[in-house]
Amino acid sequence: MATLKLPSINQLHEVAAELGMTMTDGDMAQHRAALESGFAAYNLIDQLPDELPSVRYARTPGYRPTAADNKYGAWYVKTTIEGAPSGKLKGKAVAIKDNIMVAGVPMMNGSSTLEGYVPDVDATVVTRILDAGGTIVGKTVCEQFCFSGGSHTASSGLVHNPHKMGYAAGGSSSGSAVVVTTGEVAMALGGDQGGSIRMPAGWCGIYGMKPTHGLVPYTGIMPIETTLDHTGPMTNTVEDNALLLEVLAGPDGLDPRQYGGMSKPYRDAIGKGAAGLRIAVVDEGFCHPNSSAASDAIVHEAAERFRGLGAVVERVSIPTHSLGMAIWLPIGAEGATMQMMLGNGFGFNWQGLYVNSLLDAHSNWRGRADELSETLKNTMLLGHYMVTRHRGHYYAKAQNLVRRLRAGYDAVLADYDLLLMPTLPMPATKLPAADAPISEILQRGFEMLTNTAPFDCTHHPAMTIPCGMVDGLPIGAMLVGRMYDEETIYQAAGAFEAGVDWKGLT
Repeated sequence: MATLKLPSINQLHEVAAELGMTMTDGDMAQHRAALESGFAAYNLIDQLPDELPSVRYARTPGYRPTAADNKYGAWYVKTTIEGAPSGKLKGKAVAIKDNIMVAGVPMMNGSSTLEGYVPDVDATVVTRILDAGGTIVGKTVCEQFCFSGGSHTASSGLVHNPHKMGYAAGGSSSGSAVVVTTGEVAMALGGDQGGSIRMPAGWCGIYGMKPTHGLVPYTGIMPIETTLDHTGPMTNTVEDNALLLEVLAGPDGLDPRQYGGMSKPYRDAIGKGAAGLRIAVVDEGFCHPNSSAASDAIVHEAAERFRGLGAVVERVSIPTHSLGMAIWLPIGAEGATMQMMLGNGFGFNWQGLYVNSLLDAHSNWRGRADELSETLKNTMLLGHYMVTRHRGHYYAKAQNLVRRLRAGYDAVLADYDLLLMPTLPMPATKLPAADAPISEILQRGFEMLTNTAPFDCTHHPAMTIPCGMVDGLPIGAMLVGRMYDEETIYQAAGAFEAGVDWKGLT
């Protein structure tokens, strides 16, 4: 029985009006008749089984923890999914950011408009963790549809910094950073389109790696913007970070973001030391209008510690870095509005795994748009205005300018092994009060992206490492490497971890 019925003449007139067309009833009747074969094809598609990956490993939906069992507001769902009986991750507890699909376990991606959705597939990264013997112990809270660098926009409530209650944990992978910091899990998955792995890792004092774009498959993770989407590991140690990336990396045949990068034995690089590494300290990463002088000083001191470990450390200027946030913004705002929101999460014009259950569930936001976070509303206002009033002109130009931005970094990386700069311009800020004005909510959501966002555009691997404390809050230094050269980042991070007591740098 056909599910899709041929529209009436009046319905087709409504569609035509939306497209700016005017037709007579006679003309429209001819068009309607020509559509019959097209609707027959759609009905055939409707009857065919979907092409979805199989789900392995037993699991239960889990449960929402009580406030007493969720001190920092970091957990969305707790569950237990045991992986294979052996493998690299055997004995490791792993948390999954709640924008990542785990079949049979609820997913709301931080938003009340998606609450109640239960995925029917596992993301590739979830399958790889389980195949490697890891145990998935729950889903962590993330900011509403991942659009905040703070930790105050999730519909489930605030996520607190475990070093100081009432302060931000960073976003959007806020919960993942917290449960790693508290030791509840050894490792967690985060996502990064503007810094959402590195920012919470930086503010919580852990290691967060945004791998080269496409190295880790994004299949089964709710997209934001295909050219910005990254996922990667968040851990308490460099070795665990490298271990998890070994498991996650490599093509899955389903993600067009992947260009052939393969997994490597990243842990082998950790013990090589920093001697001989050439590290460029990027002047434009410091002294932003909102930078903390104390935070900048800690990162400069971290650079000196690398010198003490035998690295060649020199200051360089990359003027185009100062353009990075401006280049990222049209891509993030217009791209996310078109793909994640108006495109129901997936958009069009790419071949990969589309998860129709999520597409259908997420499309309901249109009737509940007032529930969206202020940070997402602001992004959509800008994105939709620019797409509809300026034809996507600035998105297109920004994508062209990414090549200039990338070339600026690559020119320095031709002479140096790594770039170094602050991950964030300041230590964690206070969480907004319940009655905070919209202006404060927006400021606390976007003020910290300056150094992280450019590398989502250019696709370079970038990792935050904890390097000191200011007023009891961690400070992160960001190491940026050549494409697919995560090993050198791990080499430097491992040397710093072994040779410097970062909590003593204040």
